[in-house]
Amino acid sequence: KQWYQRRVAITAGEVVMALMRAVATSVALAEAAGGVLRDIMASGNLGIVDKGGQNNVQTEADRKAQLLIVSSFMKQLPEATVIGEEDDIDYDTDEATSLVTMDTSSEVLQHNCPDRFADLKESDLVIWVDPLDGTKEYTEGRKQDVTVLIGIAAHGRAIAGVIYQPWFNIEGDKVEGRTFWGVVGLGAFGFNRLAVPEGRRIITTTRSHMQKSVQDAIDSCNPDKVIQIGGSGSKCILVAEGVADAYLFASPGTKKWDTCAGDAIITALGGKMTDIFGDPIKYDAGQAYPNKTGVLATMCDFDFYKSKIPANIMDR
Repeated sequence: KQWYQRRVAITAGEVVMALMRAVATSVALAEAAGGVLRDIMASGNLGIVDKGGQNNVQTEADRKAQLLIVSSFMKQLPEATVIGEEDDIDYDTDEATSLVTMDTSSEVLQHNCPDRFADLKESDLVIWVDPLDGTKEYTEGRKQDVTVLIGIAAHGRAIAGVIYQPWFNIEGDKVEGRTFWGVVGLGAFGFNRLAVPEGRRIITTTRSHMQKSVQDAIDSCNPDKVIQIGGSGSKCILVAEGVADAYLFASPGTKKWDTCAGDAIITALGGKMTDIFGDPIKYDAGQAYPNKTGVLATMCDFDFYKSKIPANIMDR
């Protein structure tokens, strides 16, 4: 499988900066988790559970993918703090042990760690995991909206991220995944960036949580086109690739595990992600999980989009 061929184990005696080791591990684990999502989808037994709330479900794929990712991090990076979306998982089981992988990405390990992060210790890292971003879309068969998200933060800021698309290029029975990864100060990899047509404003936003505040904020920007798509990871990809020039969600709803990976990748490309007030999203382990003041991400014209948020929304 493609995701397996790109993975190697770090051998004893190798000296790898804590951050780059975490990113290399994250790429391997995101790709392996993507294999879990594909296998469970192919089985037809999704094991759907209603978690309560609007469009809030969990599947066997969410549970098993997180079990693989977090159990492996516990072995590979035992001093890092790992926070996963699913909070009802037992990691002290035979299944968890059987899913552990010690593999890493050889591609990532070819890059040097940016100097600003060279002194980071493993214990400085907070890793935010969404094992299946776009669960609703997964249950509906909208597979190309689905991603695996692993974001890495230190001292409250998103500094590295991995977004894996298990279903990127689908031709008949052939499926190819695609991995985006990035480190602030190093760059982002795994895709070719396009350019939004000059003079056009294209916004991407929620497909299933279109509240009045979200619609009002979008309307105030007078966009030429609005792309509604499921999953925060998919929206971040559209901005990173240049398909859309802004990701705008003027409402609570996303969580830290939804945005950390995309925040880091967009920042690594020279863009910006904040809440709708223009304040950085904080990713300390002690932070509340919800992004209560929304999300705004752009590669350019950030000040324009921020200035267009209606005052009545900012006052709430």
